[in-house]
Amino acid sequence: MVTFPTPEGRNRIVGAIRTAQARTSSEVSCVLLLRVSSWHDVSLGWAAAASLLVPMLLVPLGFDASWVPGIADSWEAVQLSARDPTIARTLGAYGVVQAAVFVLVFLVTSIPAIQRLVTPRMVRRARVRRTAIQALQVHDLAAVLDQPRLLILVALQERCIEIVANFALCEKVDKAVWGEVVEDLALAFRDGRHIEGLEAALGRVGDLLAEALPTARFDQVSPVKPSIGV
Repeated sequence: MVTFPTPEGRNRIVGAIRTAQARTSSEVSCVLLLRVSSWHDVSLGWAAAASLLVPMLLVPLGFDASWVPGIADSWEAVQLSARDPTIARTLGAYGVVQAAVFVLVFLVTSIPAIQRLVTPRMVRRARVRRTAIQALQVHDLAAVLDQPRLLILVALQERCIEIVANFALCEKVDKAVWGEVVEDLALAFRDGRHIEGLEAALGRVGDLLAEALPTARFDQVSPVKPSIGV
């Protein structure tokens, strides 16, 4: 189980960020989030689909009102004139089944472990990336104009890692290199080496940025404080 770092772990991450920033003109930030979304929309989607499909599958099996206790327990007339109440009870039972399936599926798919399984990987990654880009944009608004910036975002519940950079940095470092850093960090998290993995990733980032953007370019800018968000 992945949890937020302890104060000691947090200090180690901040130290790694400070070391990386000391060798480059780029700002480096690290954000750890328990989750990037409640994912209720995914649970609602599965619940709606199940409530439509499951009752339909019962129709070929001869579904009628007697399948739902309390709806068709009374005596029933067989005359043709009595068919309307029978149809109404059957439709009512159908609605009850739909509602029950909807609530059940929503509750089950709201369990974090199951929610992660039923959420398409593409959707999870896209939402984590959007969150990372938004976080970087916030840093852009609050920092020196045109200063290169890189942000590492780790979404714990989604088990996704994203590295994003602003335009000033994208043109300096090959995107494929960041992919390698993400893969190594993901492997460390899978092995339970969370703090060690982040330290190694930040060290690798520092090496790349020191080569691409040494400190000389922004010597006139006041030092950037290490940034780790939770």
